[in-house]
Order: sequence, then structure tokens, then C-alpha cells
Amino acid sequence: MRLILIRHGQTPNNILNLLDTAVPGAALTPLGHRQAAAVAGDLRDEEINALYVSNLTRTALTAAPLAAQRQLAPRVREGLREISAGDLELRGDRDSLKAYLGTVRSWLSGDLAVRMPGADTGHDVLARFDAVVREAAEAADGGAVAMVSHGAMIRFWAGYRATNLDWTDVKYHELSNTGIVSLEGTPGKVSGRGGWKITQWRGTPAGGLTGTDFDGPTADLAASEIVTGHDQG
Repeated sequence: MRLILIRHGQTPNNILNLLDTAVPGAALTPLGHRQAAAVAGDLRDEEINALYVSNLTRTALTAAPLAAQRQLAPRVREGLREISAGDLELRGDRDSLKAYLGTVRSWLSGDLAVRMPGADTGHDVLARFDAVVREAAEAADGGAVAMVSHGAMIRFWAGYRATNLDWTDVKYHELSNTGIVSLEGTPGKVSGRGGWKITQWRGTPAGGLTGTDFDGPTADLAASEIVTGHDQG
């Protein structure tokens, strides 16, 4: 199965560098809409047979141009939502960001029992995303499945499931808005890590559409926090 994970376009809370994880979440900025339009062009050579989005507004808006181009009806799945910040929701101070990203780092290091303050364990987060991937495998029908999800969620799932991701390699340090991660593998029901191989990690925005604004705490800071004390996920 070929799986294409797309981070959503820029939002106002990305610019403010806030942990925005609750439903429905922020919409897109004007730049975010342009990034979303560019996703379809960046994926023009991909045969995409199904398109999934999370239940947060920004993923539906990001997927809309691609859905229109391919005449696909996006399938909304709660399991693709961002990793909940729990007690840290809508905070942007460094201690809160370190607590959030430090929890993700613990999961990537193999300790899925650690709980995000006021929210889920790594087991919970991995299970819900895995369930959508297993469902999507049946819809692939020989082509790729695209999923529009979120920065921390994509980093965690790809980092845990991929066998060839090395956080010390700088190419994995960026996952900006509308960055795209492509993988190949076979969904399984096992709880152990692995099972997938990353074939592309393109951390820059679709169409090269960047601005002087931030694109959220899981774009660059996540990489530096995850790398610290963690060699490979």
C-alpha cells in the first residue's frame, strides 16, 4: 500500500505558535489556502484512489482542491486528528511546548504508556491512527491513499511505524504546513513498531509557498526536541 500523509495548510494559530488540537480548530489563513491549492499540483503524478481527512476544519479545507481535482469525496475520520494537547491546549509558552513535544519524544523512544497531560497515551493515539490506515488499505485498490492530518500526528505515526527514519538526518527536521510524507507498507494489527518504509519526506510547503510567519510548534521545534535523547524512531 502507498500512503501519502499531508500536513494541513497554515492557520492563524500556527502563526501564534499555539497548541491548537481541539475540534473544530482554526481555519486556514490566505497563505494556507494557497498552500492547499498547491497540494494538487505537487501530487499530479500520483494515482490517488481515496482521500481521508481528520475532523478538524483545517484538514477539510486543505483537502478541498485535491478532492475537486480528482473528484474524490473526502472521508472524515476522527482517528486522524491532531494529538490532543489536553491541559496544554492553546498554550504557546516554551514549557508547555516542551511538555507536549517531550511526551511525543517518549512515545517515539518506545514508552507508549506515557500520558499527555490531561489527554491520551501513546497507545491510544497509535491505535486510532492505525485503525484508519487499516480501513484505507481496502480503499487503495492498487493506487495510493492520501490523508490530510497534522504535524505532531504525522511525525509520531511515521516515526513509530517507519523502519528507515533517522531523526539525526536533517532532512527529517522540517514538516511545514502542507509538507508531504509518503510511505509504503502493509497495515497490520500488531502493536509493535515498524511495518512501513518512508519513500519521501518533503518537509517544505506545497508549491514552495512559504512566508515570514511561523507554521506552528510542530514544524521545527518538534524536530529539535525529538532528536534530543533519541537517535532513531
